[in-house]
Amino acid sequence: MAKRQQRRRRREPARTSDYADADGNVLSLRQSLSAGTIAKVGEAPAGAASSLDDAWRRRTEVLFERLAVRWEIAGLPLTDQAMLLARYRMADADTQRWVRETIAVHVERHIPELSAR
Repeated sequence: MAKRQQRRRRREPARTSDYADADGNVLSLRQSLSAGTIAKVGEAPAGAASSLDDAWRRRTEVLFERLAVRWEIAGLPLTDQAMLLARYRMADADTQRWVRETIAVHVERHIPELSAR
């Protein structure tokens, strides 16, 4: 028997919003997330030993991972998810604060059901 070819649904690229910091660096965030992703972001940490700070940091990173599509820093565009997360983790405190605040505003504007969690 011949195998049927699975028809793959073509996904349209996610709509994004761009946010520039004071230095001209641009962070592009996706405007929507699936219901499953929203539920995943809202889950409590798995380990009982997690502190509130650990849980807060993990949620922040998960939001960044799910929303960040592109980050142009000093003219160098980053689009690889692993590189984006690594760059966020090694950013200075002011840059991380700007990213967190930007994501909070973005979520409030585009994904309000997520800000309630």
